[in-house]
Amino acid sequence: MAVSFFINFVRAKYFQISDANTALVRRHRTCTTVAVLAGAYSLVFTFDNLTQRNLIQQSLSRKLVQILSGLLFMASSPIFSEATSARYFASFVPFVNCLRLLINGLSLATDEGWVKSVTCEGDRAELLRGPLYYVLILIFCAVVFWHDSPPGVILVAMMCIADIVGRRFGSWKLPHNLRKSWAGSISVFLCGFLISIGYFTGMGYFELDWSVSLGRVALISLLATAVESLPTNELVDDNISVPAVSIFLSLLTLSP
Repeated sequence: MAVSFFINFVRAKYFQISDANTALVRRHRTCTTVAVLAGAYSLVFTFDNLTQRNLIQQSLSRKLVQILSGLLFMASSPIFSEATSARYFASFVPFVNCLRLLINGLSLATDEGWVKSVTCEGDRAELLRGPLYYVLILIFCAVVFWHDSPPGVILVAMMCIADIVGRRFGSWKLPHNLRKSWAGSISVFLCGFLISIGYFTGMGYFELDWSVSLGRVALISLLATAVESLPTNELVDDNISVPAVSIFLSLLTLSP
């Protein structure tokens, strides 16, 4: 595929550097980290601006930030080198966002526009729940799994989905949770499944037996969606329960 060819070309051209060029490697990782951090900041700034101008609803802004930040994190990971230490440079991006969430959530600083863009109701206390769990999971994924691990890919794929379809077309509610809809759950399943498969096939890191793996990825996405649909968000945030189920099932079914 074209994407796989491009990634392999970039790796071959820029990442096969000898140990004698350690300084160059570090410079590359630092520049990449700064570039990805700038992209993440620009993403949030854009939706912050749209929310302040009332061009987009606050709840929709939060969902789009969640989706696009996860996709940005996945798409940017191949730009880093293959060395083990590269994962720590990559994890610095969500770490900065983590600090920002803590600073604003604990009222150590005030940025009302940013708070509105990443929360549902503009309540800064919300920053210490779902959004904070989200970036902590991204940090965990980068450090523990990195981008060449099937469990890590599925984990981030299931994290970067959001129930936008259900909010717009969710008139047919689930029988066990009237706050969720069939349209929303179907979209969650399809997005998680398709993002995972797209990354597996497009980035060139994996050699999977698709006659078996396709069904396993679908099963993981389905069960994670089932967990997301449960009326348990008051007890366990779905930014914790969905990743936990995704990791467990991925390690059980996809790990060599």
